[in-house]
Order: sequence, then structure tokens, then C-alpha cells
Amino acid sequence: MWLSIIIDVVKVIVIFAALMTMIAYATWFERRVVAFIQSRLGPNRVGPFGLLQPIADAVKLLFKESFLPADSSNKFLFSIAPILSFVPAVLSIAVIPVGNSVTIAGQQVNLIISDLNIGLLFIFAMGSLGVYGVVLAGWASNSKYSLLGGLRAAAQMISYEIGLGLSVVGVLMIAQTFSLAEIVRQQSGSIADWYFFKQPVAFFLFIICAIAESNRLPFDLPEAESELVAGYHTEYAGMRFSVFFLGEYAHMLIVSMFASSLFFGGWAGPFLPPAVWFFVKTVAFMFLYVWLRGTLPRMRYDQLMRLGWLVIFPLALLNVIITALVMLLVGTS
Repeated sequence: MWLSIIIDVVKVIVIFAALMTMIAYATWFERRVVAFIQSRLGPNRVGPFGLLQPIADAVKLLFKESFLPADSSNKFLFSIAPILSFVPAVLSIAVIPVGNSVTIAGQQVNLIISDLNIGLLFIFAMGSLGVYGVVLAGWASNSKYSLLGGLRAAAQMISYEIGLGLSVVGVLMIAQTFSLAEIVRQQSGSIADWYFFKQPVAFFLFIICAIAESNRLPFDLPEAESELVAGYHTEYAGMRFSVFFLGEYAHMLIVSMFASSLFFGGWAGPFLPPAVWFFVKTVAFMFLYVWLRGTLPRMRYDQLMRLGWLVIFPLALLNVIITALVMLLVGTS
């Protein structure tokens, strides 16, 4: 019993420590890749290849002044909004399998914090909660730019949450489970078992909606520097701003892990250790995020809404109907 508890505690600490390290170095990764796209050097002074830049940034932000706007609508909500945005994104790692099971001291240990039978629904729930921090930050700042950013984030989340949910229904119909660990196991036979090949339309719809929910280019309308200064975090500075910043990167990493587990077999792969495959696939999706930021222009808000309601939603619904018909025909043949 005690051994099991100790293993579980160590597993939680190791997985969360790895996630926080990846969040910190996601900032370095993005700055280096965008610099390469724009023919610049990027951070390369602090440590070899600039690898200590995230630490230098953390120290700088710790010592920066963090203030409360004198005319804030609600100082308490203004203070906790970054936490409400960051914590749900980080908690999603609890139901994502980061590797295959291993044997420690004669006991089999699954490399997942909690294999919930509703793990996929848990991730959707945590993703939906993150927008509350953004909306509260926009309102509590008592700034027109922040308020507009918060309202945009709420409308954007509602518009693309429906498409995001419908995009994975086809996978759920095939997998017959909400457990992400089981979905990964079903894809561990070979590349042909990956749900990307069985649900390609669902994958592309999922990625578009996930990027929109992450408020990343070309869907970063809640921030939109050219229109709203910095959107919902215009009035934030110091560590409060950095928590928003880290929450955004945490959301990106969770989406990358989720997509690799749902459509590309997660930790499954030949030759390399399972955890290495999981890391490689996650980094590939993070590169996609950065690549899009460095190459695509920001959409107009009417284009954003039109894409979500008139393109994504009907296609996702059509994909569910076609998947159901195919399964019915295959089952009766």
C-alpha cells in the first residue's frame, strides 16, 4: 500500500515537473523558430544557444513591479484571473498517458496520473474553464481594450467549442470509449491503426478549433495588438502577466499532447522508447503552432465567426453522420 502511494506521488511530481519545464522552454522554442522564419537569430546570448533565456526571463518577471489598477472593477478577481486561466490547462495532463506501463519494484506502473474512464470529457471541461480567467481579467481591468478582449475570447470559445466537441465524436464512435489511455492502446498496433487515417476530416477540424481555442494566430483576436493593445491582459504586468503567458503555452502543450494521443497513437511507435515518441509527436504539433504564427496573418473577427459557424460546425456534423452511416453499413454487411 505504502509503496503504491509513494509511486503515485513520485509519478505526479515527475509528470508535473516535466510539464512545467516544457512550458518554460516552449517560449524559447517559439522565439527561436519564429526568428529562423524571419531570418533573425533569436535568443542566443544567455547560455549555450540561449537555453538559459527562460530562466533569465523568469528572474526578470519576478522583480518587475506588479500593480493593481486604481480603478479596477474588482481587485480580487483581477488578481485571481491569471490563476483561473493557468490551473485548468495544467490539470489536463492528469488524464493524458505520457508513456506505456513500466515495472518498478515488481509493481506495474502506468505512466498516466489518473486513467479516468471519462478522461476525454475531463480535458474538454478543463479547456472550457480556462476562458473564465480571460473573461474575468477583461472585466476586472476596467479597460475598454481588456473588456473587448474578454468578450471576444468568450464568443470565440463558444463558437469553436461546439466544432471541437463534434470533431472528436467520430473517433469516439470508433473507439467506443472516453478513456484516452484506451484510445492510445487501440492505436499501438501499427501506423495503420492511427485514427488520423480513419478520421482525417475530424483531425483537421480538431486542429483548427484547438488553435482557435488557444487564442493563437491566426485566431488571436482576444489579444490583437494592432487593435486592442494586448487585449484581456493589457493592464497586467510582472508575475500576473507571466502566469497568463504560461497558461497560454500550457494550453498549447496540452492540445499538442491531446492531438498526438487522439489521432497519432500517442506514445506508440517502433524502436524508440514510448515516452520519447510521445515527446517527439508533441514537439511536432508545437512546431505547427509556431509555424502558423510565423506565416499566417490575423483573421478579421467576422471571418473568424463565419468560419466557426458556417464551415467548421456543418463539416463536423457531416463527418459524424457519415461515420455513423459507414459503421452501420460495415456492421450489417
